[in-house]
Amino acid sequence: MNTRMRRAAVAVAVGAMAVSLAACGSAKESGGGSSSSSAAKKGDAIKVGLLLPENKTARYEKFDKPLIEKKIKELTGNKATLEYNNARQDANLQAQQVDTMITDKVDVLIIDAVDSKAIANSVKKANDQGIPVVAYDRLAEGPIKAYTSFDNTAVGKTQGEALLKALGGNAKKGKIVMMNGAVTDPNAAQFKAGAHSVLDGKVNVGREYDTKEWSPDNANANMEAAITALGKKNLIGVYSANDGMAGGIITALKAAGISNIPVTGQDAELAGVQRIVTGEQYMSVYKSYPQEADVAAQMAVALAQGKSLDTIAKDKVDSPTAKQVPSVLVPVVALTKDNIKDTVIKDGIYTPAEICTPQFKAACDKIGLK
Repeated sequence: MNTRMRRAAVAVAVGAMAVSLAACGSAKESGGGSSSSSAAKKGDAIKVGLLLPENKTARYEKFDKPLIEKKIKELTGNKATLEYNNARQDANLQAQQVDTMITDKVDVLIIDAVDSKAIANSVKKANDQGIPVVAYDRLAEGPIKAYTSFDNTAVGKTQGEALLKALGGNAKKGKIVMMNGAVTDPNAAQFKAGAHSVLDGKVNVGREYDTKEWSPDNANANMEAAITALGKKNLIGVYSANDGMAGGIITALKAAGISNIPVTGQDAELAGVQRIVTGEQYMSVYKSYPQEADVAAQMAVALAQGKSLDTIAKDKVDSPTAKQVPSVLVPVVALTKDNIKDTVIKDGIYTPAEICTPQFKAACDKIGLK
């Protein structure tokens, strides 16, 4: 764990916004408030399994994994062990990883699902073996025992509101492109719905894409197609659901000779923050990964030890297959060049030196970032 990660493990504010996601399907499985009744109460020498979905987005390996591991160690006096794997955007591989965790007899699983529906059978397998599952960042289906994420609809609204602010009086004087995330990610649908709730009727959407695998390369190809279809002069802004795709989008815009149009993002990736400094990207959404990771670790340790989640999770969420799942939703912040100091720098995610490398020093000096 490097110094930045230690600084970034900020204290968690558990109070969160209540939410109820639309339930569908047939019979529901109860989320429950504690681990399986067949699980004996354990001490601190627990084994925690952590499965993250992909490694194209920088956050998972750089923030989520080390922060969760650090908090679990803190909560158990360094007696817990963590088994970790990354599915590299492969739902079948993630299912195999769950099987391995079950074979290794982990006491609890934290899963950020590649595909929220496809993971349901694996969650059931774990639950049947007395291994409670914490759904992390994405609302996995199946008999999950706890869930923590960000208010995903609020993320989309935040992005949409920022784009409208950037467009100002020109909002209907051209067309925007909407680059949404992958259809296999339930969060992407919520980001999209939140954005539409703000943008519909106020902008003209020229092209809209659901981007396979959240891939920057696919976003780049989609953007090239949109530019060709709409024409350079008609394009006034781009809604991008995350920073990785924003990078691909901006590359396509530059290649077409288009500049000075607002592009949104999410995740506050370093490259995204640097593009915000230079003005190539208008905004990102800063999500406190330390806070989300802290909650997930608390939930996992409590469940592994057979304890209640009542003091951790004050809210309940319904998934398509589980009702009243104990949940914590972490608030989000619109990140622009005006509040970099008060967000990612203040929370210890990045230092000014990491953002303001020689390539970006002049732009940093211009906005007083030193």
